[in-house]
Amino acid sequence: MSDSSQVYYFVENKISQLSQNSSQQTATLAKLRRCLGKPPGASPEAWELTLSNLPENLVGYDGEPSYAEWAIHLALTLYALHQQGKPDSVSTKGISFGKAVRSLVAPDGSNENGVKRRFNAVLTAKGINELAHHARGLVQLMKANNISMDYPGFARDVFYYQFTDSQDKVRLHWGEDYYRGSSAQNGTTEEEINENKEEE
Repeated sequence: MSDSSQVYYFVENKISQLSQNSSQQTATLAKLRRCLGKPPGASPEAWELTLSNLPENLVGYDGEPSYAEWAIHLALTLYALHQQGKPDSVSTKGISFGKAVRSLVAPDGSNENGVKRRFNAVLTAKGINELAHHARGLVQLMKANNISMDYPGFARDVFYYQFTDSQDKVRLHWGEDYYRGSSAQNGTTEEEINENKEEE
């Protein structure tokens, strides 16, 4: 199984655990929310969830978080923010990040300029920290408007985003989903990334 697929299924499994509506899971979600805005290495409260049973090939070395650890950490902390106060899981398969952002646009388009401004800030982010900052604002809007998103797919997208040769492909897929509005892609798939690489 590829690294990107392992990231996807790792996050999917963790979200399944977090969707059990027990007091323990509520406490775990609260811990994850306290780690928002912090890099993986500065978030020991989250390690029990973000690092437990992580495949060896996804683990970082030399004290630096791996791309996989960053993707998992960002997806799970944003999920915890999004899930707060919600009875049902806010992770829905097939609702890509771009499609979820599109759902924030009012039917009359009255708020589209503001949504597009926030979305473009994510698309033009100069690194993972900047992307995390701007994505958080959009997730807060999704939470307020009861819009769900595919978090395992988002984690996989964020994993790919960190590679220079696939960063623009992730942006393009998010943009396509936003402007199509009706696309039901499950994030940027490994096959799509590889196909795009072959075309270059």
